Amino acid sequence: MALVNMRDMLYHAYENNYAVGAFDLVSLDFLEAVVDAAEATRAPVILSVAEHHFAHYDLELMMPAVEAAARRASVPIAIQLDHASSCDSAARAINLGCNGVTLCSENRDLPDNIELSREIVDMAHRCNVPVVGEVGYVGSDDEEDVSAPTQPVEAKAYVERSGVDFLSVSIGTVQGRSKGRIKLDFQRLKQIHAAVDIPLVLHGGSGLNEEQYRRLSSLGVAKINYFTGLSDVAAKAMRAQVKSDREGSFTALKQGVKEAICTEVKRCLRLWGSAGRAAEVLTQCEPWAAVEHLIVYNVLSRMSDEEAQAMMATGRQVLAGIPGVRAVFTGEAVKENAQYRFCWLVRFTHKAVIDSYRDHPDHVRFADTLFRPNAAERISIDFQDNAVGHAVAPPGRLAKQA
Repeated sequence: MALVNMRDMLYHAYENNYAVGAFDLVSLDFLEAVVDAAEATRAPVILSVAEHHFAHYDLELMMPAVEAAARRASVPIAIQLDHASSCDSAARAINLGCNGVTLCSENRDLPDNIELSREIVDMAHRCNVPVVGEVGYVGSDDEEDVSAPTQPVEAKAYVERSGVDFLSVSIGTVQGRSKGRIKLDFQRLKQIHAAVDIPLVLHGGSGLNEEQYRRLSSLGVAKINYFTGLSDVAAKAMRAQVKSDREGSFTALKQGVKEAICTEVKRCLRLWGSAGRAAEVLTQCEPWAAVEHLIVYNVLSRMSDEEAQAMMATGRQVLAGIPGVRAVFTGEAVKENAQYRFCWLVRFTHKAVIDSYRDHPDHVRFADTLFRPNAAERISIDFQDNAVGHAVAPPGRLAKQA
C-alpha cells in the first residue's frame, strides 16, 4: 500500500521546492486517470473530495473506491477533504478515510475563522490528520464572488492561534475559469512565506503559465489544488465524441475522457516538479495504517441476552461517531462454550486514535456506565496492519504503463 501521511508528503515538497498536485474527483474516470498519471510519472499525489462536489456523488460510496485506489498504488498518495465547512463534516470525512483536511474561510472575519479552525485542528490532530487553513478568499471572475487577498500580518496571527499545519493563500488566482491572464502577487506571497514559514497551498491552480508555477514552489507553495483544467479537457473530449458519434451510447460517448484527464494530470505533475519523486517521498513518509482495537469479553450472569444486545447496539451508535473511528463491529462466538462469548472490533484511522478514543467523553461515558460494569472478563488488544508499506500493483497496471 502507498497511502501515506499527508503532513510528511507536503513537508518533503516544501523542503525540496516542488508542489504536490491535489486533484478534485467527481467520478471514477477522474479517480482512475489521476492515479494512472501519478503511476506513469512516478509522482506523489493527493486525491481530493470537495464538499461543493457532493451533489454529484455520494461520499460514502465514493470513498471506498478512492481508498482502494490509494492502497493499491505503488506511488505515495494522500486523501483530503477539500473546502471543509464545519467540524462535523471534517470528522465525517476522516472517519470515511480522508487523512488530510482543507478548510474554506468563506470570507469569515479573522476571529471567527480562527475559532472554527482551532476547533477542527484540535479534532483532526487527535487523529494525526493535518489541516490546511485559509486566510483571505479565492473567488471567481464573477463580480459577485470577489477575491480577498491574504494579508501577511493576519496570516501570521491565524497560523499561530489556530495551529493549522499548512496555509492556503489568495494572491491573485481565481476559482474556475479566468476571463483573462492571471497576474499573481509574488511580493505578497514572499511576505506571507516569511511571516508563517510553513508549507503554503494554492487554490485556483488552472490557467497559470510555466514560469508562474516555477516561482510559486520557490516561495513556499507545496500543494496546488486543481480541478477546472481537468473538467475542461474531460468536457472537450466528450463533446468531440458526441460530434463524431451522435447516436453513441453513454459508454461510447465517454471514450477518450479518462485519457484526456490523465494527459492533463501528467502535464501538471511534470510542470510542478513532483514527477519522479515517488521513491524518495516514500522513504520520508509515515505509511498510513489502520489500527484494530479488539476486545473479547463475557458479561455478568445478571445481564440477559436482550440486555447484552441492547448494550452492543448502543455502543455501535455512540462509538461510531467518535472522530477517527472507521467502523464498529460487535460479534458473538460461533461455537458454544467458547472461552469468550462476545467481542468488539473497532477500527481506528491511525494509531494516534488509541489515546484520543480512550479519553473521548462519549467513550468514557459508555464504558463507565454500560460496558465495564457488565463485562466481567475481558481482554483488550490493539493491532496494526503489518502489510503496510508493501504495495502491490494490480494485474495489468505495470504492463499498461510500459
